[in-house]
Amino acid sequence: MATGVISERASVLLKTLVEHHIRDGQPVGSSTLMRSSGLAVSAATIRNVMSDLEERGYLHSPHTSAGRVPTALGYRLFVDTLLQVQPLEDQAVSALRAELHPDKSATELVQTASLLLSNITAQAGLVTVPRQEANQLRQVEFLPLSGERVLVILVVNEREGQNRIIHTQRPFTEAELREAAAMVNQRYAGQPLHRVKERILREMQEARSQIDSYMEAALDLANRALEQDEKEEEYVMAGESRLLGGATAGDMSRLRELFDSFEQKKDLLHLLERCTHAEGVQIFIGEESGYEVFGNYSVVTAPYSAGSRTLGVLGVIGPTRMAYAKVIPIVDVTARMLSSALSG
Repeated sequence: MATGVISERASVLLKTLVEHHIRDGQPVGSSTLMRSSGLAVSAATIRNVMSDLEERGYLHSPHTSAGRVPTALGYRLFVDTLLQVQPLEDQAVSALRAELHPDKSATELVQTASLLLSNITAQAGLVTVPRQEANQLRQVEFLPLSGERVLVILVVNEREGQNRIIHTQRPFTEAELREAAAMVNQRYAGQPLHRVKERILREMQEARSQIDSYMEAALDLANRALEQDEKEEEYVMAGESRLLGGATAGDMSRLRELFDSFEQKKDLLHLLERCTHAEGVQIFIGEESGYEVFGNYSVVTAPYSAGSRTLGVLGVIGPTRMAYAKVIPIVDVTARMLSSALSG
């Protein structure tokens, strides 16, 4: 939205009003704006400007107050043209740098980033789990356990290890498992996990009559090991309870709908998938997201990557009156630091 849509005076008053409402959570009256805006104008002039902004959809007057609050459109104008982003505090930068380091696995980094976003912004933080097509198989090992159980050690990407136990149709010797792992590594190492799964299933179906029992057993072991990978969480969220902090009694029904949406995941995942294909920080205010359940909330996101590959999205969910000047740089820097850690 162009800066010329409202006058310079209206811009100053709207900026002052939004900042007061974000800080205090209360409707803002003309007397407050007169004291805080720094404009040498009368109260009547301020009321006229506020009335014009309300008619144009930037402000709203609650029935219980003579003051006004920003609408989603008012917040959008504020974020796009009036916001002054604050530099990150040294303490926040130090916390991010200390916790997001390359020695951690991708799983640990995702969980840590989600928690840091929540703690630093005092909102709900979320990070999508790296997309499966970005995960490459490096190595697999099979180790025998008691009974018909096998310990699977998967090494994904450069260094992330995943351990899981699978149940087999018959017991295997250590030598058999070693040979099976060698065959799987020779055929599939370096390929994306989703492609490995597809190849294994196809080869098991197409060549079952042509492969020997040794190769069939190896493919079956690999298939069982990778089946569990499909059950992983699609995103990690921390601090949902923080959304209750500033909620009023009237907000509770909307919050219940939002928490239901978190549990069902579909709407949020669709929104995050859109953000994966965008560059830099994306801000969805209220129903701009396209989903009614986010009507009173904003979502601030940024994609993260490893090298040139986009792996997922991280972000913050909070009320529309969140402190955008603080949240936006935190989301941006966290995405950059997570990308750096995942790139080694």
